Amino acid sequence: HPRDKQTVANRLAMLALANDYGYKFAAQSPMYESMDIQGDKVVLTFKNVDEGLYTFDVDEPIGFAIAGEDQQFVWAKAKITSPNTIEVWSDDVSAPVAVRYAWANNPVANVEDRNSLPLTPFRTDNWKLTTE
Repeated sequence: HPRDKQTVANRLAMLALANDYGYKFAAQSPMYESMDIQGDKVVLTFKNVDEGLYTFDVDEPIGFAIAGEDQQFVWAKAKITSPNTIEVWSDDVSAPVAVRYAWANNPVANVEDRNSLPLTPFRTDNWKLTTE
């Protein structure tokens, strides 16, 4: 449960106003859409992006992890490359196959859209989770 209940309530109110009451504004958080592996980097594409992706607190996106075929995730570097794409890589993974974002119990992550709607946590893999 988030400590800041008011922000969550405001986001839920935005969804209700847009979906049920017909208000015309962006109310959904950006969500993972697809990935494209380009050599040692992964380019992620997102949907529901209103006016581009941004970071808060620091300039670079944080909260991304990347893995190769060995399924061992390491923290990754990331860069916003267009309004709806982020490039992810790590010097420790030469042939990436999967990316996760904000995939933790209490994640440190900082990507959002211009409306301060946070990028939804996601994973691109379907590997068995350690809690299963």
